[in-house]
Amino acid sequence: MELSALPPIGKIDVVFVTAAEMPKPDPETHLLVQEAARTGLRAGILPWDTTLDWSTIPLVVIRTTWDYFKRLPEFLDWARNVEIVTRLINPYVVVDWNCHKGYLQALYDQNVSVVPTMIVKRGSTESISDLLSGLNWQEIIIKPAVSIGAIGALRCHIGDNECKDHLRILLNEGDALIQPFVPSILTRGEVSLIFFDGVFSHAIQKLPASGEYRVQDHHGGTVHPYVPTAQELEVSYAALAASPAHTIYARVDLVDLDNTPVVMELELIEPALFLASSLSATQLFIKILRNLIAS
Repeated sequence: MELSALPPIGKIDVVFVTAAEMPKPDPETHLLVQEAARTGLRAGILPWDTTLDWSTIPLVVIRTTWDYFKRLPEFLDWARNVEIVTRLINPYVVVDWNCHKGYLQALYDQNVSVVPTMIVKRGSTESISDLLSGLNWQEIIIKPAVSIGAIGALRCHIGDNECKDHLRILLNEGDALIQPFVPSILTRGEVSLIFFDGVFSHAIQKLPASGEYRVQDHHGGTVHPYVPTAQELEVSYAALAASPAHTIYARVDLVDLDNTPVVMELELIEPALFLASSLSATQLFIKILRNLIAS
């Protein structure tokens, strides 16, 4: 939906923020716009880098800014400036904290169960064997510390030249993460729990395609209904509690490690919320946004 098709700027209640160039179509923001209209909210969808007086919009909700990791300093400046003049969801302090996967260390420090993670700083010249000395990690995942959708992730063995070369390339551009490969992903995939205003809404299971370990749809992954266990809910709530500020939307991605759910990702900026899997979730999200606008 184009902003020009809506009432004048001063009469718009909420803008759902996207990216001007999308790697794939947005599958769900239109559901939010439709539900907003049904309840009397005037909503639109705009790229985050649109030239606009954001102070004229009562509520700005980050949704599918799938290019932010390529332009992170610019995106963070935009978010900071928008929050100065209006209400930004999720708030800037959350966006700033969550944009670098170093937050996994913060979760670990607060006793949240996470996939073991080593953060390697940009420019480091240490070898993988030295970095992982004393750890029984043979098959590993190397990924950028700032990225989305498994972009830049590589599964490899620590002695592979490909592994060394990939880490070197990543470290030329930014920080990187090294994690042990979690075998259960191949059979059980990932579980995603979605929360609105800090309360559990619904969950799905993402399974990889045959021969794949990445569960994203652009890698052939599939989505299935899922009912989380009490332990998965407990770990997810603990992860949410570690956020530097309250979140209006959140997704916690879990994998099974030694029969225990652990956090793979805590998605607080632009996660898919799998709204098509739950009509009540879309209604709940819009109800929460209406309350924020009214407050």
